[in-house]
Amino acid sequence: MLKDRRDGLPSLAVEEDVTSGDYLHGFLLGTREALTEKGRGSVTITVPDVSARSLGALVALFERTVGLYALLVGINAYHQPGVEAGKKAAAAVLENQKALLGAMRSEIGAFRTAADWAQKANVGVETAWKILEHLAANPDHGVVKKPGEDPFAATFAAA
Repeated sequence: MLKDRRDGLPSLAVEEDVTSGDYLHGFLLGTREALTEKGRGSVTITVPDVSARSLGALVALFERTVGLYALLVGINAYHQPGVEAGKKAAAAVLENQKALLGAMRSEIGAFRTAADWAQKANVGVETAWKILEHLAANPDHGVVKKPGEDPFAATFAAA
């Protein structure tokens, strides 16, 4: 999900430059990275906001998918060995977010691609892109996005 809150409502700040939505986003990206490091594939589905329709569709999709897949491969679908690894990786994602914001705030108004900001902040490119997309969708952080010819050509700046 790109937006943390409904339009006009401020996000809950948990600490400086980190909102409750940022923590959830960090857990998402951290869990993906932890799974990738262990050779496990993952799929990310992005929805523009949380509405009754999108949430209901996702819940229905995943409850059926998990149950069916577990039955097919003969495993306990509710055993979660990667939870602790996901929490640690989420903390690293939030550190990456702080590094990106620091780099961007040192050059207010400078529009650069996610790859450029990733290099400046010493962050992985895909993680940087996902973080920047999230920050740009949530105006509390002051990150602005200019669309490009494709998603990876978009540029971001601190306002």
